[in-house]
Amino acid sequence: MTIPASFIQELIARADVVEIVGRYVQLKKAGANFMGLCPFHGEKSPSFSVSPTKQFYHCFGCGVHGNAIGFLMEHAGMGFVEAVHDLAGQYGLQVPEDDVSPAERARAASQRQKQATLTDVLEKAGDAYRKALRQAPGAIDYLKGRGVSGEIAKQFGIGYAPAGWRALASVFPDYDDPLLAESGLVIVNNEEGKLSDEEAKRYDRFRDRVMFPIRNVKGECIGFGGRVLGDEKPKYLNSPETPVFSKGRELYGLYEARAAFRDRGYALVTEGYMDVVALAQLGFPNAVATLGTACTTEHVQKLFRFTESVVFSFDGDAAGRRAARKALDGALPYATDTRSIKFLFLPAEHDPDSYIRAHGAEAFAGFVAEATPLSRFMLEAAREGCDLSSAEGRAHMTSNVRPLWSAMPDGALKRQLLSEIATLVQLDAAALSDLWATAAPGPRKGGGGSSQPSQAPQRHSEPDNYGNDPGDYYPDLPPTQDYEPPRYENESKPKFQPRKFTKGKRWGGKFEEPIEPLRGRGKPPSRPDVAVRLVLSNMAQWEALSHELHVMLCDLPGEHGALFTWLDSQLHEHGVQPWAALREGLRGLDFAPLAERLMSVSEAGPVPEGEEEQHLAEAAKELGSVLDFMLDDRLKAQQSEAIASVGKDPKALERYKALEARRLELRDRIRASGTDTA
Repeated sequence: MTIPASFIQELIARADVVEIVGRYVQLKKAGANFMGLCPFHGEKSPSFSVSPTKQFYHCFGCGVHGNAIGFLMEHAGMGFVEAVHDLAGQYGLQVPEDDVSPAERARAASQRQKQATLTDVLEKAGDAYRKALRQAPGAIDYLKGRGVSGEIAKQFGIGYAPAGWRALASVFPDYDDPLLAESGLVIVNNEEGKLSDEEAKRYDRFRDRVMFPIRNVKGECIGFGGRVLGDEKPKYLNSPETPVFSKGRELYGLYEARAAFRDRGYALVTEGYMDVVALAQLGFPNAVATLGTACTTEHVQKLFRFTESVVFSFDGDAAGRRAARKALDGALPYATDTRSIKFLFLPAEHDPDSYIRAHGAEAFAGFVAEATPLSRFMLEAAREGCDLSSAEGRAHMTSNVRPLWSAMPDGALKRQLLSEIATLVQLDAAALSDLWATAAPGPRKGGGGSSQPSQAPQRHSEPDNYGNDPGDYYPDLPPTQDYEPPRYENESKPKFQPRKFTKGKRWGGKFEEPIEPLRGRGKPPSRPDVAVRLVLSNMAQWEALSHELHVMLCDLPGEHGALFTWLDSQLHEHGVQPWAALREGLRGLDFAPLAERLMSVSEAGPVPEGEEEQHLAEAAKELGSVLDFMLDDRLKAQQSEAIASVGKDPKALERYKALEARRLELRDRIRASGTDTA
């Protein structure tokens, strides 16, 4: 699917970033902007600023910034396409899909409507289960016995499904509604198709169980997990696969744990609902759990949208080792040089809950810190059952480890492991590489080619993997991994280049080196630079300029003139737009880096309340002063041309005198403004 760049720009222009961010962050008016506690790093005093004029957010503490789409991607964990659809839906816009047939578009719209309806049904059931818990002393005793407080139960929305066969009939008057079966709440027993829908037996799927709502990253209920109060089987029961719920893609507790990933610095993946709830109760709110399935690549991919470090926790028995082995397969494609993936094996007699209660939170935190790195566990898994003292055993390990090593993306970690593997199997690294290259098709490459992206891309297309990553489209959120396909059409993958991490743009917990500011000991900004910054910060000023000034700015040499020419066309096509929307329209254009560089230093502290008009007036005065000096230089150049034409053009001298009169008037204005030294 491709989404036209013009639509992205229009969407950003229409969206209200204050409203979008305000749903997740408590904001308070602070002059022209709004301030709040940054949701991307822990802080006690607000440094997170949201600008309604620029339609941009910026944190002065950690450097994270972006527009409404970027916020939904970064905070709500949405993919680019999902964020665009979500934002467009909020403003009643239809996302154009030029390469999709009308029938496919209609099916997609129907599917989205069905998903919204199903989540409404599940939310209603969740409310009923929470109310039922208040009148269920057995369930309350069970939760208390597991050490779950009322506060934690409320945080996770825990409820109780009564023991009756049709308890939900009192919640949904139309118990025969097909949506109840489609959402997985009701089972329809049709005796192998012998009965009509009206005669089929219907009953609640969940009965006499503690209920754990499963939420997606947007906080919507998409399914349930139910646990029996005793030892009946099955102990845990999950919702079936539905249009809104897939066990292989969802993680229990992800919605609740997102902020804790950043605070704690890692995600802890456990094996059950109660592990997640108990860990949150005991001081580890950064835990999530798979839903009765092995950890998949989609699980890992989803986690790495929120953190750069993942620790898998398993029991130390044979079953735990098997689960860890499957998690290893899911994690290897995401084992880049900048990520940490570890495996924690608890003593056989403990789960995380019991270990913390027995040894304390500090001991568990230390246990986590000493977890087995992915590289070591991969080698341990590959050499299992191989006698490395014999040539046959070493050859066996070589065969075992090859598909694991090949699944990794290219990088320093992968190359180091090649050397370690070669040492273990007593081969030279080059010889081992040649052996694998000739034995079968070469290992799957992770880094992609090194060719550069094509210039001025016009459309943004969904990547082939899951359609959920921003790729190269969104500069504030670089690709989650360096081997994913790019977002632009007809564009080759840019090879990942390691960067120095420092204070600046956020990369899921780390920060990209920021654009060097135009201050300090560096080269001071030119007058065209200042004009660009001021006009991009408030496009309404461009609309107020005279035709002569428009011509002067559009005639500037190089990128400055091209940028102002483009800006003028944007005003005619779209009207006045905030910087966030203009930024979208600049994607891929030759002068986009100039605009980004100049605007990167325009983020100042919030304007004090009541001084907004004064701030705008001062900006307009600054722009007027800069343009006066630029106009004076332009008139001076025209005077030189007139003098050079004297003797050839009889009107040259007259033109010179007229220009001189204009310059005198202009210089008087400059002196009166007090900026004659500028």
